[in-house]
Amino acid sequence: MRTFDLTPLYRSTVGFDRLFSLLDQTAGVENGVPGYPPYNIERTGENAYRITMAVAGFSDKELSIESRQNALTVKGEKKVEEGQNAEVLYRGIAGRSFERRFQLADHVEVRGASLENGLLHVDLVREIPEAMKPRQIAIANANTAGKQIEQQAA
Repeated sequence: MRTFDLTPLYRSTVGFDRLFSLLDQTAGVENGVPGYPPYNIERTGENAYRITMAVAGFSDKELSIESRQNALTVKGEKKVEEGQNAEVLYRGIAGRSFERRFQLADHVEVRGASLENGLLHVDLVREIPEAMKPRQIAIANANTAGKQIEQQAA
């Protein structure tokens, strides 16, 4: 799929920033880098999910996870060490900062996160409130209902 540069439209419009941001996200472009870092979304149970992101080279101190309303944001910011004077001949391991956003469905909560072997696992659970769950309604017999009303009146 081709990507479209919407930058000229930003300069000539007012109030459509959110619309253009949504178009960029739909096209798969986030922070100018499509698809970084790669991730999987798995279903681990009836109401349990797991997002797994490949964040090789990042420590737990360089990653942050924020859950706000129906959005989950994972940020990685690589800290540059001043004492590192090694000359890199080829850079194949990405060390750039990133921000990945996920839209969460209603009643989905983040249960925890773990970093293991360069993979960040974020566990999610969908908990529907008791008031919103389907419930069974007993059907009363017409003859029985009339007798109960008469007994209460007497």
